[in-house]
Amino acid sequence: QVHVVESGGGLVQTGGSLRLSCAVFGDDSTINAVGWVRQAPGKQREVIAGITLINTTNYADSVEGRFTISRDYAKNTAYLQMTSLAFEDTAVYYCNYKTYVLRDSTYSTSGDYWGQGTQVTVSS
Repeated sequence: QVHVVESGGGLVQTGGSLRLSCAVFGDDSTINAVGWVRQAPGKQREVIAGITLINTTNYADSVEGRFTISRDYAKNTAYLQMTSLAFEDTAVYYCNYKTYVLRDSTYSTSGDYWGQGTQVTVSS
């Protein structure tokens, strides 16, 4: 059974930095992708960063240039380095891990896993 565990959230002042971690346990897939999604109070979930199954990265406009997503495949852990944090970045941050299978030259999702979330609070 796959478990996804986020950590690294906390309280930080405006302009500060945090690094979130997303550890994946119990997965032996060879084709997978990881992303970070956040949800601020009263707002919809926002996909903010991801590493695709072909290892390309993508970012939402709201975090482009300030956040960096990375992976340590040996540790099966993904990270989100956040810099120049603003009050608007306050949210619960979730890690989303997806696994895929390749059949007939087409990738299909075989698993979709979420962590419990970690709170990031930016004080002004």
